[in-house]
Amino acid sequence: MSTATAAPAGRKSSALLTFYQSSIGKKWVVALTGLALVGFVIGHLIGNLQIFLPPEYINTYAQKLQSLGPLLWIIRFGLLAMFFLHVVNTIALVRENREARPSRYAVERTKRATTASLTMIISGLTLLAFIIFHLAHFTLGAVPTTDIAVMDPLGRRDVYRMMVGGFRNPWVSGFYLISMALLCMHITHGFQSVFQTLGLRTRKLAPLFSITSIGLGWFLFLGNAAIVLAVLFRFVK
Repeated sequence: MSTATAAPAGRKSSALLTFYQSSIGKKWVVALTGLALVGFVIGHLIGNLQIFLPPEYINTYAQKLQSLGPLLWIIRFGLLAMFFLHVVNTIALVRENREARPSRYAVERTKRATTASLTMIISGLTLLAFIIFHLAHFTLGAVPTTDIAVMDPLGRRDVYRMMVGGFRNPWVSGFYLISMALLCMHITHGFQSVFQTLGLRTRKLAPLFSITSIGLGWFLFLGNAAIVLAVLFRFVK
C-alpha cells in the first residue's frame, strides 16, 4: 500500500474518532444505539406475547431462535455492546453538561428538568443489571426458580414452562415489573431526544413525537407487565 493511499485512510479514521469524541458524536451514538435497542425490545415483546397462546407457539419461536446457533450469541453480545455504548456515552454527556453549566443556573435548570431526565443514568444502569439477570435467568439457567433443561413433548426446550416457573416467584416478578417501569420512563424521555439529535424534531412534529414516545413506553410496559402478572396470578398456567 502506498503512502498516499494510507494517508487518506488514516485521516478518515482520525476524523471519525474526533467526531465520536465530540458532544455531537456522542449524541449520535446514544441516538442510534437507542433506536436499535428499542427495535429489539419491541420484537422481543412481540415474541414473548405468544405466552398467551398454546405452548407450542412460543416453543416453536424459541426453537427458531436457538437454530441460529453461534449467530444468536453474536447478536446477544452485539446488543450488550450497544447497551454499553449507550450508557457510557449518556453518562459522558451528562458530565459534560454539568461541567459546562454555570453554577448560578444549576438549581433553576434542575427544577425544570423532568423526573425522567434526572433518572436516565440510574434507570439505564438498572436496565443493564436487568439484562444480565434476564440472560442468567432464561438463557444460562443460573436462577434457581427456572430449569432451562425442561423439554416439551416434541423434545424442544419448553420455554412456556420456563416462563411460568420463573414468574411464579414474586421476587423475580417484582424485579421484572420495576425494570419494565424504568424502561417505560427511559424510553418516554429518550425516544423524543433521538429525533432531536437526528434533526427530525421540528416545532410542528414535536407533539407527534411526544405522543409516540409516551405511547411506546406504555405499550412496552403494559405488554411486559401483562405477561408477568398473568403468570403470577395464574391466568397463564
